[in-house]
Amino acid sequence: MSAYIIGSGMIKFGKYPDKTVRTMAIEAIDLALKDCGLEKNDIEYAYFSNTFWGMFSNQHSIKGEVVLRAMGIGDIPVINVENACAGGSTALHMAYLTVLSGQADVALAVGSEKITSEDKMKSLSAYASCMDMENFKSHLKEVLALQQTFKNLIIPEEQQNLNKGRSVFMDVYAMGARWHMDKYGSTQKQLAVIAAKNHWHSSMNPLAQYQIPMTPEMVLNDQVVVWPLTRSMCAPVGDGAAACVIVSEKFLKKTGKERAVRIRASVLAQGRDRKVDEDDLGKRLGKIAYEKASISPEDIDVAELHDATAYGELHQSENLGFCKEGEGGIIAERGETKLGGRIPINTSGGLESRGHPIGASGLAQIHELVLQLRGEAGKRQVENAKIGLAQNGGGNIGLEEAVMGITILERA
Repeated sequence: MSAYIIGSGMIKFGKYPDKTVRTMAIEAIDLALKDCGLEKNDIEYAYFSNTFWGMFSNQHSIKGEVVLRAMGIGDIPVINVENACAGGSTALHMAYLTVLSGQADVALAVGSEKITSEDKMKSLSAYASCMDMENFKSHLKEVLALQQTFKNLIIPEEQQNLNKGRSVFMDVYAMGARWHMDKYGSTQKQLAVIAAKNHWHSSMNPLAQYQIPMTPEMVLNDQVVVWPLTRSMCAPVGDGAAACVIVSEKFLKKTGKERAVRIRASVLAQGRDRKVDEDDLGKRLGKIAYEKASISPEDIDVAELHDATAYGELHQSENLGFCKEGEGGIIAERGETKLGGRIPINTSGGLESRGHPIGASGLAQIHELVLQLRGEAGKRQVENAKIGLAQNGGGNIGLEEAVMGITILERA
């Protein structure tokens, strides 16, 4: 038994003062249904991903029901998903399991998020809720304690106290980048190469929040957020929505829908308490995903990795076996992760450039892979792409993500 994605839709990510979580979600759902030629009444199950709607508009509960009823969909199970940045991949995972279990032949996964606000500090402070708030100080203390072990974890004096208006996650990513620099000798320039590559990819993506190509030098000369990360290496604040329609093998055979993409594996797990030198969640979960899909990293033709910063891509490319440990920056410098390279990563532009509306990001990754595997990605098309992987992390507790989803898709 298999499950397939037959419809995918996404609106352009950006800053939308006149749009709401509801209106963006409806746009994305309509696009996904139009993509596969189904009607809204064909949907039998729905999973709705969102994190911050309650914080900004007081809609703390029944989020999916509010959206679907507004577009005339009733009498079906609607499950609301909140899993921080991994909410979209979680919604997909649950829809996938629902179809495989036989509970439904047609399931919808949708994510919608509005983070921009006139109060910019409110937008930035919202991200902190994706951590263990009751134990926030003790977890942060655990991370900061690493500075006593690795010399390069100390921020250079000339780079301290810059850009105070930032998400706490940028400090976590910056700490990880400095740890990698100390252990493996990676460089700020390598991070700039990764970011520039992603900005170039997004210049060919009409749905990306940023579509301006950048050179590594431009990235390095951008405003420092927290050393070694500059603004161009970090995901922007933005709004957006994405959706996909998942169907059973029986439904696919009955309807004869073309352009289907098979879900070869979908895995989800929370992180764990670990020591700094132990395998982290990306590596552990990646092994499970490859095993379930009966493939190896060498079989992946295109990947969308969770790059809330350029370091995220560097780190996860190592975790998922696209290179040896310590060589994530090296393969980027060689051009191996660029369109036309050995393993193109983040052809959408990634979170850094396509944008990162939390609850929608995981499904935006899926949208890009669906386009690539169908051969519909236009100027950024990966030649003869057959198998794609999406890795989507969410939140943080201690030394790793709070939750992560990995999806492997195959051209059917």
